[in-house]
Amino acid sequence: MPRKVIGRIDKADFPLLDLYEIDIKIDTGAYTSSIHCHQVKIEGDLLKCTFYDKGHPLYNGKEITFDTYQIAKVKSSNGIVQERYKVNTTIIIFNKKYKINLTLSTRDDMKYPILIGRRFLNKKFIVDVSLKNVSYQKQNL
Repeated sequence: MPRKVIGRIDKADFPLLDLYEIDIKIDTGAYTSSIHCHQVKIEGDLLKCTFYDKGHPLYNGKEITFDTYQIAKVKSSNGIVQERYKVNTTIIIFNKKYKINLTLSTRDDMKYPILIGRRFLNKKFIVDVSLKNVSYQKQNL
């Protein structure tokens, strides 16, 4: 399958999370992909997440419930290992739906609520850091 060229930032849809046209940052330095989650709580066997951020108006504040999730160890760029919840969902980019694993993190102070890492990018995309919003622009032609 030929790989698509993607820029350093873009917009994507996450239909199972009811999030659309969300800013994403392509991060080839990160192995895993992560999503900003305002609040996470465990109730019984369920993981409940609220995706809200006043700095990102398309984050709608809805609570999403996951009945399956994992705990992943994630090493940050400064070498600190954190345990994070990891969920499976879908992303729509270049008008195509893909499965993606996202770790839940607090990114309140970050410009982009979602980082897309190498694990997702591998064998699907080539990153050209001089480009922006390639998928989003093609969607709106």
